Amino acid sequence: MKQWMIAAAIVAVLALATAPKTSAKTAASAPETSINRGVVELETSRAAGISVRIAEDLANIIDDGATRRVLPVVGQGPLQNLTDLVLLRGIDMSIVQVDVLDYARQQNISPSIEHWVTYVTRLYNEEFHLLARQDVKDVADLANQKVNIDLRGAGTAITATRIFNLLKIPVTTTNDAQEVALEKLRSGEIAAVAYVAGKPAPIFRQLNGNDRFHFLSIRISPTVTTTYIPTRLSAADYPGLVPPDHVVDTVAVGAVLAAANFKMGSERYRNLANFVESFFTGFQALLDPGHHPKWSEVNIAAELPGWRRFPPAEQWLQRNAQTAGAPSPQDLKAIFSRFIDERQKASGGLLLTQQQKDELFLQFQLWQGGQHNTAPISSPLTTR
Repeated sequence: MKQWMIAAAIVAVLALATAPKTSAKTAASAPETSINRGVVELETSRAAGISVRIAEDLANIIDDGATRRVLPVVGQGPLQNLTDLVLLRGIDMSIVQVDVLDYARQQNISPSIEHWVTYVTRLYNEEFHLLARQDVKDVADLANQKVNIDLRGAGTAITATRIFNLLKIPVTTTNDAQEVALEKLRSGEIAAVAYVAGKPAPIFRQLNGNDRFHFLSIRISPTVTTTYIPTRLSAADYPGLVPPDHVVDTVAVGAVLAAANFKMGSERYRNLANFVESFFTGFQALLDPGHHPKWSEVNIAAELPGWRRFPPAEQWLQRNAQTAGAPSPQDLKAIFSRFIDERQKASGGLLLTQQQKDELFLQFQLWQGGQHNTAPISSPLTTR
């Protein structure tokens, strides 16, 4: 009898001790579930680039405090970002350069990466800046000289290496952070600094003629423009480095919003689909003043050949095909005119007159009006 009473007392004590813990756990799980609802983590490049600001803009229009939240994560560079997207727990999306995607596939950085990575949309273009000492007059003068191409694995390192190879200019590369490289440029230790960033890049906005630096033009040729987009730097971008009556020819590389290829129906898949719906539906708000001007370059319907779009993004675009990314007639005409000028310059041909461009644009409109999209793009299959 005595043993029975002792056993009963022990059971009662254990029951009392256990009950509060269970209640506390249940109470704690409610806010934990709430705060994690609808969260997607977006990895950007380092803080010196514009992708951090782009991620901030996305968070500001998408976060609703209850069902959607974008959590920006500052990464170490687009190549590492791709690895993180495939392997790092928690990363849902990443902003990377298009040529870095191609490089990762060519170098087999992650086996069958095209099966693990999809894309939501193409984003803005990032310009290739080549800042040199005043005594370096031409990009060819950099042959066998030291040029900083940012840290190893950075997007700039990949793009700069490819561009110098396309130009057939052998350079000795260094891999310092941009701020360190600028000091070495001032001291004469290196001849130039290469940097891929959306213009105007903050690191160059603070420079002026007293620094005795200038941007070098990149020779635009069909070899270069098969991979990169012709563009220019002007005084409007860098008033301290480019004279008012002068432009600097260079190239740009596209950025893309890449996404992990989650298993359809999983919680992270649903969170990402929710993000896409909100992002695409509210895209026009990103064109308002107060957001980064690079949003004006974004066409959410633009495709990325060789890569698969995240299925809910593809489905949204098919449902909204009449309005998604459609520029106004005036904007389309300006884009077409700039395209003609850049292609003529790239091929070495004479620039067309405005009348000739207007006539070509009219022919383009007539041709476009006769096109019919009879085969809708099928949604890609997910692999995980």
